[in-house]
Amino acid sequence: MNAKSTRGAARPATKLFVLDTNVLMHDPTCLYRFQEHDIFLPMMTLEELDANKKGMSEVARNARQASRLLDEIVSGCEHAIKQGIELTGPSRELASGRLHLQTEAMNGGLPASLPTSRGDNQILAVLIHLRDAQPGRHVILVSKDINMRIKARALGLEAQDYFNDKVLEDTDLLYPGTLELPADFWETHGQDMKSWKEDGRTLYRVAGPLCQDLLANQFLYLDDGQDKPFQSIVRETDGKTAVLSTLIDYGHAKNAVWGITARNREQNFALNLLMDPEIDFVTLLGQAGTGKTLLTLAAGLTQTLESKRYAEIIITRVTVPVGEDIGFLPGSEEEKMTPWMGAIEDNLEVLNKPADGAEKSGGSATSAGFGGTHGGQYGGDWGRAATMDLIKSRIRIKSLNFMRGRTFLNKFLIIDEAQNLTPKQMKTLITRAGPGTKVVCMGNIAQIDTPYLTEGSSGITYAVDRFKGWPHSGHITLQRGERSRLAEHAAEVL
Repeated sequence: MNAKSTRGAARPATKLFVLDTNVLMHDPTCLYRFQEHDIFLPMMTLEELDANKKGMSEVARNARQASRLLDEIVSGCEHAIKQGIELTGPSRELASGRLHLQTEAMNGGLPASLPTSRGDNQILAVLIHLRDAQPGRHVILVSKDINMRIKARALGLEAQDYFNDKVLEDTDLLYPGTLELPADFWETHGQDMKSWKEDGRTLYRVAGPLCQDLLANQFLYLDDGQDKPFQSIVRETDGKTAVLSTLIDYGHAKNAVWGITARNREQNFALNLLMDPEIDFVTLLGQAGTGKTLLTLAAGLTQTLESKRYAEIIITRVTVPVGEDIGFLPGSEEEKMTPWMGAIEDNLEVLNKPADGAEKSGGSATSAGFGGTHGGQYGGDWGRAATMDLIKSRIRIKSLNFMRGRTFLNKFLIIDEAQNLTPKQMKTLITRAGPGTKVVCMGNIAQIDTPYLTEGSSGITYAVDRFKGWPHSGHITLQRGERSRLAEHAAEVL
């Protein structure tokens, strides 16, 4: 990946990283992320940073924050700019390298096809100059712009993406929330097992080598080919012991949630999290059609309208269009958000539409046309209309732009399309939760529509990683699509 120079006999251990503007605008604290290595900021980077600091967007805020951070570092150290400013003090020992700013003209030998009027090409010229001036050292461009990295490598320069913002390099390592137990689990962990009943559930205290790797609210299952495989949730861990609890079977019609029953193992796990009053934060990942929205809405409606655990349901999402923006949307806040909530409307129709025989049995957890029972129990079309009006009176659609400073008390907060949120936005939303509020984040990390966000740096990936193991949170990655054979096949082959 990196072009290696053979100039010089030995290279210093520390490298010199030249930062592109987009790195600073993506992570203003990146100056403290390079440990013992030095950082170089071209003058063009500062120019572009200044040009992007106006406005109220996330990029503009980051540009202003990066500028303030640079001012704090440089203030009082003007005499040391040419030699490089020590970062040990300003970073509180997070970094031990030096910050270098461009103080003179640097005209590296660029090909004639690359005009110096462009900012990217000027940064590349600086990179060439530094490489030639310090032949025994790794001089590396750091940029979020893939085309910038390609041009740098074409010129024989070293270039890297900015990785320090990523929770995981490989999303296959993301915590799934479930664990399949080995076939000999009971032989190795059940020798001194204790069991008891509590709130209608059976609890087991087991001991063994696997217990030290278990996390609170992690789901365990053992499929040994029998009719009823063992399924449980980890309630607490203590070294080499763990307490496991049996689950409520939401796949059975008697436990239907707003007329919805789970159609597979992961949906059952998800409903156990959504219906548990001790779980304050739930994250659901899965491709389109796995039932994330329907399960969440069914659980929210049941706990809002039936058990009265929550006062109302609040739904929000980041408004990132898949195609071209259609421009200004008239109306109030909720009216402006309505076009973005098509998935919510579709699922509400499912929940309020009786399927064949729905009065006798619950519907299935999919938005493909299997409905619940609540809309049809109260008098045909009139009853369904009244029920829908009641449902909509308890659902509030809020814009992400007006969330800062708010506090939600006894609310069921749904954050839809959370894969398009940055970690900072995710923190802003979750910290809005007051006493008695449950927060549910849903998303599909394979469908990120925001520039500069990847599967590894998405806000929902960040939240899953940071909250795993907390006794009042849970996560499930839904595996099976339940929409239609066409949708499932399309998700696999396209």
